[in-house]
Amino acid sequence: MQRTNPQDVLSERETQLRDLLLRGMEGDTSAYRAFLAALAVHLRAFLRRRVAQRSDEIEDLLQEVLLAVHNARHTYHADQPLTAWVQAIARYKLADHFRGHARRDALHDPLDDDELFHEGDEESASARRDLGKLLQQLPDKQRLPIVHVKVEGLSVEETAQLTGLSSSAVKVGIHRGLKALAGLIRGKGNDEDR
Repeated sequence: MQRTNPQDVLSERETQLRDLLLRGMEGDTSAYRAFLAALAVHLRAFLRRRVAQRSDEIEDLLQEVLLAVHNARHTYHADQPLTAWVQAIARYKLADHFRGHARRDALHDPLDDDELFHEGDEESASARRDLGKLLQQLPDKQRLPIVHVKVEGLSVEETAQLTGLSSSAVKVGIHRGLKALAGLIRGKGNDEDR
């Protein structure tokens, strides 16, 4: 009996899913339905490994990821790996999910009187507002890489998949954006090309 190389299996699965997606993007609705159904199986396992403690939320999260994939399908390019593209979207949705649950879980934590008016929280909220205002002054090609990589913690590759920029453009955007932010903080304005 011939042994199957696990890498060959993954490569074949990637090719099948990519072909279904591309046919679906060309108007083949049955291929697109098959793509979403097959992708759901893989995503469910991916999510189950990461959200094991909240297994009742996996199906809702799965639907959010599938919807995000559907909405972002126009950003997929046939020459890029489908798995990396889908995983970037799934990780982004997972990050949103965990942030949302952290906030909701915090609502049930008991408050200590000392913590209610803690100065650090006000300073932190003020710093986030200030950073948000500064980031809004940057062009998308700088702001989005900074937000995704430096604020949300995504990788350069994941950010490239989400934004449609190349990995090098993401790195350049971060570098120039941070330089522009430093200039804004010093009061020199956006010195993107200096």
